[in-house]
Amino acid sequence: PPARNARSVSRLPHFPQFTPLLWFALRFSMCRGSKELLLNPLTICRTDKERCLIEPSVNSVRISIQIKQADELEEVLCHKFTRFLMQRADQFIIMRRKAKEGYSISFLVTHAHLEKMWKDKLIDFVIQFMEDIDKEISAMKLAVNSRARNVAQEFVREFVA
Repeated sequence: PPARNARSVSRLPHFPQFTPLLWFALRFSMCRGSKELLLNPLTICRTDKERCLIEPSVNSVRISIQIKQADELEEVLCHKFTRFLMQRADQFIIMRRKAKEGYSISFLVTHAHLEKMWKDKLIDFVIQFMEDIDKEISAMKLAVNSRARNVAQEFVREFVA
């Protein structure tokens, strides 16, 4: 190895107990503020309450999705459903356990994921997921409303009969 002068050695931290992966993570976190590693984020908005943020970097892309929440019932259903999904993030591989602030759910696609999976299928999954989660929340809202209607009818029947 090339000889280092005393000045450059003092700037390099020496942690022999760290594994190479942890060392890489430490170095990556030190360089996080570097403008060369972060690319311009892209926000795609359908409405002010429904948007998608794509944040690319050199070896990964974070996709954060804000799901439409028109009323309090949709807010509760969305929160419970996304929390349920994020608790099972290991099964989704690319899903993050914690969403970015201001968004409902986040995905992190790294270079390693792209090496293991087909890129087209991965993109199709994210798009299909966005469509399906809207359908699921709408279906849950209809189910809650119909159940509330049935409960109200039974409650009124007690007083009428």
